[in-house]
Amino acid sequence: MAAAGVAPVRERFVASKEQFHAYLRANGELGGQGGDKEEEKEASSEQSEPPAKRGRLDVQGQDGESPEEPEDGEKEPRDGEKEPKDGEKEPVERKRARGQNKSRPCMKPNHYEKSRLCPSVTQGCAEKCYFGPRCRFLHDVGEYMAAKPADLGHSCVLFETFGKCPYGITCRFAKAHLRDGYQNVVNTELAKQWEGKSLVRNNLSKDLQHQLRKKKFIFKKADEYLCSLAKPHHNDRKGGKAPGHSAGGEEVSNCTTPEDGLGDTSECPVLPEGGDSKPAPVQSPHPTESKEGCPTKTAGPVTDEDIVKLRPCEKKKLEIQGKLYLAPLTTCGNLPFRRICKRFGADVTCGEMAVCTNLLQGQSSEWALLKRHHTEDIFGVQLEGAFPDTMTKCAELLNQTIDVDFVDINVGCPINLVYKKGGGCALMTRSNKFEQIVRGMNSVLDVPLTVKIRTGVQEKINVAHKIIPKIREWGASMVTLHGRSREQRYTRVADWDYIAECAKIASPMPLFGNGDILSYEDANQAMQTGVSGIMIARGALIKPWLFTEIKEQRHWDISSSERFDILKDFTNYGLEHWGSDTQGVEKTRKFLLEWLSFLCRYIPVGLLEHLPQKINERPPYYIGRDYLETLMASQNVDDWIKISELLLGPVPTNFTFLPKHKANSYR
Repeated sequence: MAAAGVAPVRERFVASKEQFHAYLRANGELGGQGGDKEEEKEASSEQSEPPAKRGRLDVQGQDGESPEEPEDGEKEPRDGEKEPKDGEKEPVERKRARGQNKSRPCMKPNHYEKSRLCPSVTQGCAEKCYFGPRCRFLHDVGEYMAAKPADLGHSCVLFETFGKCPYGITCRFAKAHLRDGYQNVVNTELAKQWEGKSLVRNNLSKDLQHQLRKKKFIFKKADEYLCSLAKPHHNDRKGGKAPGHSAGGEEVSNCTTPEDGLGDTSECPVLPEGGDSKPAPVQSPHPTESKEGCPTKTAGPVTDEDIVKLRPCEKKKLEIQGKLYLAPLTTCGNLPFRRICKRFGADVTCGEMAVCTNLLQGQSSEWALLKRHHTEDIFGVQLEGAFPDTMTKCAELLNQTIDVDFVDINVGCPINLVYKKGGGCALMTRSNKFEQIVRGMNSVLDVPLTVKIRTGVQEKINVAHKIIPKIREWGASMVTLHGRSREQRYTRVADWDYIAECAKIASPMPLFGNGDILSYEDANQAMQTGVSGIMIARGALIKPWLFTEIKEQRHWDISSSERFDILKDFTNYGLEHWGSDTQGVEKTRKFLLEWLSFLCRYIPVGLLEHLPQKINERPPYYIGRDYLETLMASQNVDDWIKISELLLGPVPTNFTFLPKHKANSYR
C-alpha cells in the first residue's frame, strides 16, 4: 500500500531512487538496474533530492502552523550541512522546498548569441537601418554566418505553414528556405493563402505605445468616474479622498492628474466609442475648474455621453455556463499552451495575469500577455491592480484598443509581491477600494466584468460568502472561487463544500468553482455542488488532455509517444509565436521547461493501482512501460533539459534553468 500523500502505483512498476536513476543513465536498458550500488548511492547523493511529500492530514504541526512556502528572509536547510556532534540534538528532517525560486538565473539573448544580425538586414532593407550610426548589430552577413550556430533541423515550421519565414538567415532552421547567396525563398502560392489574415490579435501598435509613454492617451470615462468619487469629499479643496477611504491612507487620483493628458486632443485622437460617431467636444488647454477641482461639465440634465453609454441590460452577455474554463496561469498559461488546451477541448481561455500599471506605461512584455490566437473563440484577459484610478483607466484603455469577450479582476493572487502592495487577495480585506475598482471598471467596459477570488486570506476564516453578494451588487457578471485561502496557497484539498454554499449565495450570478480537478470524476463531483461551471488550472498543466477526458467521460491511457507529440506541437506553436531565430528558440525552450516541471507529475493510467490520480498525491519513483515514459516522470531538471534537446537541439553553452516553483524539481 502506498504511503500517505503518495500516488498508488502498481508494485511491479515501483522502483527505488537508485534503480530509477540507474535506468535513465543506462538509456532504458534493464541491465542498468543492477549496477554497482556504491556508484548508485554516489549518483543519487548528487541529485540533492528533497524528501517525499508527507500526507496532507499530517502536514499541519501541533501548533497549527501550516508548512507554507518560506516568506522572504526565512532560510531553508541547505544540502551539505554538517552532521550533529555527539550529544547534540538530531536536526529536524529537512523540509521540502516550497515557494518560488526568487533568484533564478536569467539567460538574456547576449548570453547565448554574442553577435546578432541587424533586423534591417534580415528584412532586406540594410540601407535603412533603424539605429543609424549607433547600431551595435552586425551588418556583414558573411561574418554573421561564420559565427552562427549550426542549424537545428531541416524543416522550418514557419516556412512550411505560411510559405515564408520572416527570420530569414537568422532562422535556426534556415536550410529549409535559404538558397545560394543567402536568399530567402518564398512559397508564393502558400503565402497568398495567409495574406491579409490576422492570426494573432491584440498587438501593441507603436503609435499607441508612444501615446502611453508620453501620457497623452485620454481616459475620458475613467476621469469622469474618478471625479464622481472625489466630489463628495473635496470640501472646497483639491485632491480629496474617495468615499470609503481605507485606513492605509491610499488616495484615489483626482480628475486632473498630469497623466490624463487633458488638452491634448489634437495630438492624441481617442478611438470612437461603440455607436458614437460624434466628434468629442473641444477642450480648452486650461479647463476651468469648479470648487471640487473637476473640469466644468456640460449644463443640463443629460449629456451626450449619458445617451450613448450602454445600460447594464444592453451589455454583451457572458454565456459560458457549463463550459470548461482554462484558468489564467502565470508563466505557463502562454499562447502556445492555450492553443494546446483549445485543441483538447477547452471552451474558455484567459490570458496570463497582467499588471495594470505596466500596461498603462506601454510595456511590450506586459502587452504580450494580452495576445489572442484566432482559435480562441471565447477569450478574456485578467488584470491585477490595487487602486481604482489605475484599474479603471486600464479597463478603458483595453476597452478601446483590444478584442476580448470579458475582463477578469485578479483578487486571488497570494504572492507577497502583489499582496503587500494591496492587490490580489489583499483586495478582499480592502472592501472600499474593491468596490470602487469593480464599479469603475464596469462603468467603462462594454464587455462583461468577472472577478476571481479565494475563500479568504486566513486559513480558517472564510469571507467569500460575505463578499460575493456585494460583488453581484457592484455589477460583476460572474465570480470564480478558488476553494483555498491565501495562507493555504496550494496545500490541503480545495473546500468544495464551501464553494457549494457560495454558489447558492451568488445566484442568480454565475459562480465557477476551481481547485483540485484532475479527472472527469473530480469534474463531475464539482458540477454536482451547483456551480455554473468549473475552472481548471494545475490539472491542465499536468495533463492538458483532461478537457477531452471530461467531455468524453473516460480515462485516457495516453502513450509516451502521444505525449511527446504534444510537446512537439507546443514547440512548433512556440517557434511560430516567439520566433525561429536563436532568441525565439531559447524562449520556447524556457517555457517548455517550465511546463515540464508540471507534466512530470502525471502518472500513466495503466500504471496506477486504482483510479483516479489525485492532484495532491506525489508520484513515487517508477519505471514506466518504455524509456520515454520513464524519462518524462523524472523530476530532475537535467532530464527535462534532455527532453528539450530532443525537440530543440542542444542547449547553449553555460545554460542553466531553475523552475519557477521550488517544489517542482531538484538537481
